[in-house]
Formats: sequence, C-alpha cells, structure tokens
Amino acid sequence: MYNLGPNEKTSTVMFYSQNAFMRGDLVTRENVRVSIWLRTQGVPNYIHLLKAQVLLFSGTPPKSVAYSELYFPTTEIIAFHLAPPLTDPPDYDPNEANRTMTNVNLLLGAFVVKGKLRISTHTDLATSIEVGRASWLSVYDADIANPFLAQMPPIHVPMMLVRPDVMTFGL
Repeated sequence: MYNLGPNEKTSTVMFYSQNAFMRGDLVTRENVRVSIWLRTQGVPNYIHLLKAQVLLFSGTPPKSVAYSELYFPTTEIIAFHLAPPLTDPPDYDPNEANRTMTNVNLLLGAFVVKGKLRISTHTDLATSIEVGRASWLSVYDADIANPFLAQMPPIHVPMMLVRPDVMTFGL
C-alpha cells in the first residue's frame, strides 16, 4: 500500500472518461486546491488514486472493479470533481460585474449533467463556448445522473471541471 509523503494529502474525488466513472482518494501535494487542480501547471500524466472504485460502461451491463491503487491517464479525463460532501470555495468572485449563470445540460460519456455556466452578460452560450480557449470549464450547482443506471441516485456537486472540447452542450 502507498505511504503518503510528508507534504502529501489525499482527497476523495470522482472523475469521468468516455466509458468509465472512477472514485477514489487522489494523492496531491498538501497545498493543492483539489477542485481546480487540473487547471494548474505540473499536473502529472497519470492521476494516482488510492482505494479506487471503477464503473465501466464499455459493455452491457456496466461492470465494477476495484483497485488498491489506480493510475489513470490525465488526457482521458473529461470531467472531475470532489466527492460529496467535500467542497472548496467557489473559483470566482460572486460580485464580479457583467457575469451571469446560465443553465446548461451536458452529455458527459454515459452521464447527463444539469448545471450552470458562468458567462458574460454581453454574450450568449454559443459565443462563449465557441471563443473560449480554456482546457477546463467550471460547471456550478451540477446534478450528475446516469440514464442507464436508474438505481444510481443523481450526484449533486457545487462545482465540477469539464473539458469543453469533448462535451455536448444542450439548452
């Protein structure tokens, strides 16, 4: 089993790929703000999870597997968030002028997300996603559900990161 270094911590996270859903304890440096970690410099090529639980959607029915340690390619992650009830403060100033929250639905691999995007009041969603160049986009007040797993209750998170270049946006 992995032993944490003196300047390391674990945080329970959930992340998604096109055909899998993962949950486990993410190993990071002590001073890292995990909810926005994928936006920072120096993110490794592989996400290191301890006590990993994986739900695979590449066949029917979905299959679950567990690992004491898992290394998953960072480039394959399409969405990421802290596991409830963990939270971080918002990554924006709520008093910032000329910004509004816009309701959006996202198709995220086998999952559907209902949430909010923070965009300029001087534009619309289509323009915002077309001209945006961020690798990771924040989605707020998100409800994440899987239409193929009726027994899985929706997951509610105050904030998640998604890769906009692999998302389908619906209004």
